[in-house]
Amino acid sequence: MSQTIIDLLRRAAEANNAEKCRRGNLVRLPAEGSLIVSGDLHGHRRNFERIVAYADLENNPDRHLVFQEVIHGGEEDSLGGCLSYKLLYDVFRYKLNFPDRVHIIMGNHDTAFINNSEVMKDGREMNRAMRQAMEREFGPTTADVELATRQLLFSQPLAAKCDNGIWISHSLPADRLVDKFDPGILDRQLKINDVVRPGSAYLLTWGRKHSQSLLDKMAETFDADIFVLGHQPQDQGWCQAGKNLIILASNHNHGCLLSINLAKSYTIEQLIESIVPLASVS
Repeated sequence: MSQTIIDLLRRAAEANNAEKCRRGNLVRLPAEGSLIVSGDLHGHRRNFERIVAYADLENNPDRHLVFQEVIHGGEEDSLGGCLSYKLLYDVFRYKLNFPDRVHIIMGNHDTAFINNSEVMKDGREMNRAMRQAMEREFGPTTADVELATRQLLFSQPLAAKCDNGIWISHSLPADRLVDKFDPGILDRQLKINDVVRPGSAYLLTWGRKHSQSLLDKMAETFDADIFVLGHQPQDQGWCQAGKNLIILASNHNHGCLLSINLAKSYTIEQLIESIVPLASVS
């Protein structure tokens, strides 16, 4: 069984690197078709199922779908171990069905698992909780499965950009650390130091509470008009956190997704009107 999982993860990492829309660490989406964007999933299987049902990629061949932050949260084993890796593997099984239209972008919990650093959620250190569950399932082959998982997470792109000026990433650099951020990270090969503080992939996935001046600076840097991020918890599923910033969450009963027409230009108000509560999806 472990070898089957490892083979899956290797094929998924290859699919990440071979995406037709990917340029370096950025997914450049076409100027036609549609896009569904989810917020953080954190192990919420039911919302993953709702997102898949809403996207209906099989019957919408020009539609793309962006996921983020799949691990850490959701179902637990009998000893409290975090089973979110199971959802992660299922998300990538789904990607392998639509390798050039399903895009999973890197989040801060991914960088924490890659570099084996602590990451807290609801008072728990989540990497320890997930590894304990993996050890109970995979036994003596856990190290091999964990390595393949880390390699898969490391293969993810950092962001996606629509031709209409909408930018999707897990976060943006924090105000006080933005001068350490190198935008060139999007164009060159990722290195392990990039996901460790203060590496640029780390900075791009960990920032919170961005000022409007920071958002304006990033808009100029990335040639973007509107940012759609995750990372910051949203009890109601979304919020507008600046004149050009929407934050989404998809990891609870009030979670949301965002539906975008890739051929259309949006104001932030129009984009907000395109937010869909996941509870409304059967």
